Amino acid sequence: MSRLPRLSGIEIVKVLVKYFGFEVVRRKGSHVILRKFVDGKKVVTVVPMHKEVKLGTLFGILELAKVSEKEFLEKL
Repeated sequence: MSRLPRLSGIEIVKVLVKYFGFEVVRRKGSHVILRKFVDGKKVVTVVPMHKEVKLGTLFGILELAKVSEKEFLEKL
């Protein structure tokens, strides 16, 4: 399994929007809410806008986004 790099919230949002079809719905405080529709179902994830997002948090973001670690690494 490849190791995910430490990324900022802004970098994570850019990858999810550009390569995985998410759109920014809103920003509440220090968090950005992203959304996309897949087969008529809504997929939502929340990204904290920190300078460096912890790896456990990144795994949670990817799980909510239904994006595998391998797919995410390929797009970096």
